Amino acid sequence: MHLKELSQRIQQLVDQSNHVLSTSYKQAGEFSPFFVDSTKFSSLRASALSFIAMVYSKDHSHYSEFDKAAKGNYMSDVKQGHGILLAIQDEINGGWIFSVKKLVSAEIFSDFLEMAAHLLEQDYKDPAAVMIGSVLEENLRQLCYSAKIETEIEKDGTPVPKKADQLNSDLAKAEVYTRLDQKAVTMWLDLRNKAAHGKYNEYGKEQVMLMQQGVTEFLARMSAR
Repeated sequence: MHLKELSQRIQQLVDQSNHVLSTSYKQAGEFSPFFVDSTKFSSLRASALSFIAMVYSKDHSHYSEFDKAAKGNYMSDVKQGHGILLAIQDEINGGWIFSVKKLVSAEIFSDFLEMAAHLLEQDYKDPAAVMIGSVLEENLRQLCYSAKIETEIEKDGTPVPKKADQLNSDLAKAEVYTRLDQKAVTMWLDLRNKAAHGKYNEYGKEQVMLMQQGVTEFLARMSAR
């Protein structure tokens, strides 16, 4: 989900939360607390938890805090949940969410690169090349998100993902990295494509090892930006 879509969805949830708050009522009794419509509250709670889990994961504090705060249809609970949604909205609109995702992605990329290194040690150069290339392509998309570069183009009225070569070109044009980096990325993507299309005799293990080292160094530099 892109930043624009995330921003639209969190706004919908904030609006939904405001609507739930507008349904407040008080039962008979001087010391009775205020409540909100239980059906509308249940819908908000389910939608909000699903969104938070998708964007941050269930292990994130936003998920546990919302789950704990918005337990029942008490007005006070919904207000606390509303505050958490507003905090999430600030993070998304401020672009902070992609900083978090970048850190998480860096760990995932590192794991896959280690797996690729293990494959190379076992002389499985071809799957290693494909894996390294896939890590590289996903990182290019993450860099585009951070730089607010579109990662899709429209074909026949339908958005389709840009190819890795186009992402590479767009990132270099935006000066996210240098033309020298662009040339290196082009070379790595070409090697990945050869591996993916069965052209195994057009490269050797040594080239894949250099690719693994180069991509690892490239990702480290990009994550430190």
